[in-house]
Amino acid sequence: MVEKGSMPLIGEEFPDMEVQTTHGRKKLPEEFKGKWFVLFSHPADFTPVCTTEFVAFQRRFEAFKKLDCELIGLSVDQVFSHIKWVEWIKENLDEEIKFPIIADTGGMASTLGIIHPNKGTNTVRAVFVVDPQGIIRAMLYYPQELGRNMDEILRMVRGLQTGDENGVAIPANWPNNELIGDEVIIPPASDEQTAKERGKQYECFDWWFCHKKLEVR
Repeated sequence: MVEKGSMPLIGEEFPDMEVQTTHGRKKLPEEFKGKWFVLFSHPADFTPVCTTEFVAFQRRFEAFKKLDCELIGLSVDQVFSHIKWVEWIKENLDEEIKFPIIADTGGMASTLGIIHPNKGTNTVRAVFVVDPQGIIRAMLYYPQELGRNMDEILRMVRGLQTGDENGVAIPANWPNNELIGDEVIIPPASDEQTAKERGKQYECFDWWFCHKKLEVR
């Protein structure tokens, strides 16, 4: 559990909280129990970079759904501001935002550590990837002036799921890694005998760096 006054860390449970959203009140992480979810904060409604991000997230909404992963946004804005902004996006950019947005009074932002004093009083662009057991598996932080790459967030969810399902590690830029392409990395051997056998079982650069191609299901 997250200790009071401390920021949550990778491997810890996402803190329990009840929130007001554009889709009604919800309890987290209970709302998404049994599913992955991505919670992302943005500095403020009706701002240009945030607007581009919401459109980008929405255009990948179905791709996240295929990974059994839900999206939920957050900022320190009132719910009527969220509602009006979502209406504006639909009317002016022809994009219907289908995921909920949390209207935070500052308490949730404080608990999650996403207001950084040297970057002002708004939430920074944080991302929390949470697994079906409610465990935080990854976190990202961006400054207000830099929009996020949603394809990377999709890749993170897909990579974490692949690693969990196959007991492997995921290389840089997967599935387009410069050394092994779309293959995955075998965990290092934990004893001498296993190390000796590695080269017979897998393609290896050395016993500590072996890789394999996943079977297509």
